[in-house]
Amino acid sequence: MSILCNEDTRVMVQGITGRNGRFHTARCLEYGTRIVAGVSPGKGGSEAEGVPVFDTAAQAVSETGANASLIFVPAPGASDAIMEAADAVVGLIVCITEGIPASDMVRVKRFLEGRPTRLIGPNCPGVISPASKCKIGIMPGFIHTPGPVGVISRSGTLTYEAVDQLTRLGIGQSTCIGIGGDPVVGTSFVDLLDLFERDNQTKAVVLIGEIGGNAEEEAARFIREKMTKPVVAFVAGKKAPAGKRMGHAGAIISGGKGTAAEKLDAMRAAGVIAVDDPSAIGKTTKKLLLSRA
Repeated sequence: MSILCNEDTRVMVQGITGRNGRFHTARCLEYGTRIVAGVSPGKGGSEAEGVPVFDTAAQAVSETGANASLIFVPAPGASDAIMEAADAVVGLIVCITEGIPASDMVRVKRFLEGRPTRLIGPNCPGVISPASKCKIGIMPGFIHTPGPVGVISRSGTLTYEAVDQLTRLGIGQSTCIGIGGDPVVGTSFVDLLDLFERDNQTKAVVLIGEIGGNAEEEAARFIREKMTKPVVAFVAGKKAPAGKRMGHAGAIISGGKGTAAEKLDAMRAAGVIAVDDPSAIGKTTKKLLLSRA
């Protein structure tokens, strides 16, 4: 099966009338995603890309049965948009918006506790399940193909790079997820590794981390204790100097902790096949699958 989204997922797009909202709504529709509603305060009763627009998320859910949300709301209002979608009781929220203050996301995390809603992001490319033709995000759909490898990444562009390598080698993907590179995100590596471990379609996982934080070390611990499926990993930022933020807000070595070397050591100690060169992700995964065929 596809984790997180599939052909039954009905998506509303918050911020659909903005330039990014319109553009990526069209791309998701072209891919086959069921986008049933848009949300834009004050624009209710209109249409965008052939999709009916509502003033609130609650109206959109009530009228269309939307069970997922894709958010393009600018940073100052994005946290409120996330909480509005959660209040409307959708099961999955994907927030593409970057630049949301960490303090806002702490408030969002607290708000989501105990609710039946999973947040992917913010500052992420989203989720795509090739077999189900469901794309909730901004990734280029044409590089994906159905298959047995799950992909999880903190980096959007490295997600695309890994997927393109796999596809060119004839290896399809079950579900690909960019969790986002901010210090506070809704869903962790561990959360998704657990889903992939229980997914019959997924036979192996590619995990792409980066410097900063301890998400990769927590993932390594989970892999060592709970995973039976093989994992190939790459950690970006090997040559990043301490104290220098590299790309994402969360990609910073602080107090000498969160280095690529530490993360790779933790991965290898957990039995992960860790590669030092991102160009080797696809070849290493293919070799792994062939060895277990």
